[in-house]
Amino acid sequence: MDLFYIPHSLEVTFVTKATELGVIFVVRKIQMNIEQIYTGCLAQGAYYIESKGEVAIIDPLREVSDYIAKADAAGAKVKYIFETHFHADFVSGHITLAEKTGATIVYGPTAKTSFESHIASDGEEFMVGDLTIVALHTPGHTMESTTYLLRDADGKDHCIFSGDTLFLGDVGRPDLAQKAATMTQEELAGILFDSLRNKIMPFADEVIIYPAHGAGSACGKNMMKETVDTLGNQKRMNYALRADMTRDEFIAEVTDGLAPPPAYFPMNVAMNKDGYSNLDEIIKQGSRALSTAEFEAAANENEAVILDTRSEKDFVKGFIPKSIFIGIDGGFAPWVGSLIKDVKQPILLVADEGRVEEVIMRLGRVGFDNTIGYLDGGFETWEASGKEIDSIRSIDANSFVKEWKENNLPLFDVRKKGEYGTGHIEGANHVCLSNVNEQLAEFPKEQNFYAHCAGGYRSVIASSILKMRGYHNLTDIAGGYDSLEKTSLPKSTGITA
Repeated sequence: MDLFYIPHSLEVTFVTKATELGVIFVVRKIQMNIEQIYTGCLAQGAYYIESKGEVAIIDPLREVSDYIAKADAAGAKVKYIFETHFHADFVSGHITLAEKTGATIVYGPTAKTSFESHIASDGEEFMVGDLTIVALHTPGHTMESTTYLLRDADGKDHCIFSGDTLFLGDVGRPDLAQKAATMTQEELAGILFDSLRNKIMPFADEVIIYPAHGAGSACGKNMMKETVDTLGNQKRMNYALRADMTRDEFIAEVTDGLAPPPAYFPMNVAMNKDGYSNLDEIIKQGSRALSTAEFEAAANENEAVILDTRSEKDFVKGFIPKSIFIGIDGGFAPWVGSLIKDVKQPILLVADEGRVEEVIMRLGRVGFDNTIGYLDGGFETWEASGKEIDSIRSIDANSFVKEWKENNLPLFDVRKKGEYGTGHIEGANHVCLSNVNEQLAEFPKEQNFYAHCAGGYRSVIASSILKMRGYHNLTDIAGGYDSLEKTSLPKSTGITA
């Protein structure tokens, strides 16, 4: 599983003091419990807050059973569900959680929902046990974006849940709400600058920051791998919080180098605004075991995508023709969203035994609710049936070096632009994985070629897409640039035009 529970306080408050060497924790006795529930696949942090039998959940995932179980075990009741904004990168669990617990859904000013919710005013206070949670309107990432300040029982500012307004090392991208806000990304960036300076930066340095995302999320571009920090340390570390930064400098730096957002983002926003089906029903629908004949018929009749979620090492050895590989143990959900794009696309699964429900649940996190079944017995059943199979030629870095020196065939690097710029094999072409479908013409149809990423996961995704598109003249380099970097091949830096 990719969920990590990180308790930051258990019946105590950890008041932090940042130093150049790190963070010193000073303990003060206060009845509260804050847990960061971090999802590696989405690089997303949800939060469980408990005090005196009352619970608040901030930015919950779509699967809500763990929150309910945690509250039940503590003999507590979920009172509020606070949403920092209308999320674009995942489907929140706010509606289901409210239905099952009776909790009130809270959004910040200007939000409009198709379901029952409380739209907070700027500065409005909510009591959770002895704790006070204050809604602070911080638009810029989106216009309804809201930061939630938590004050302890003594009225002391303890922490902020900053959503996508402030990350560690970065701030939220200002280009996702342009259409809805009828503003340019530069105008939104200016509003974000004001929100940070007027609402967040005045807090004391020891106030803790709990962001909605960390490194790997498409909602920012420069996030740190850490998932909690103090405001004081961020004032020193985060380029966007420089004390001497002008508004124009902020706008220029925040908007520079933004990659296009994944195509599924607007669809997730719509689901978070307007509602969605219960995840339990989605799992039930998708957990339909299909024989090889039924699977093949379903693929043809529904124009379904065959999604193979095994490991890249297993996939290259053999797979159902025209399958797309996106392994469940990699950056699964974001890559599904980036490459399949349409959340209504019918999907058929090839998965390892015992992991079908997990796959369907993680598809549901990003709004892909139309899984129509899975291959009973997995790929081994297909292979045993004698039906046609395909494979991808894969070689290690040392074998590639020998071959490449002999044939000098084209090499394609499918990592992100920044990764390529930091260092790449001299002469390698660059096509980011997220753009493979749009840049097919750059790959040779007749001439053999090689592909690699950083470690081997993304290049197999790219290879599966190319195979599906009729490119059977490729070789994958197992281990990717991590292995190639150790060879004698000449390296370059920078981005070629």
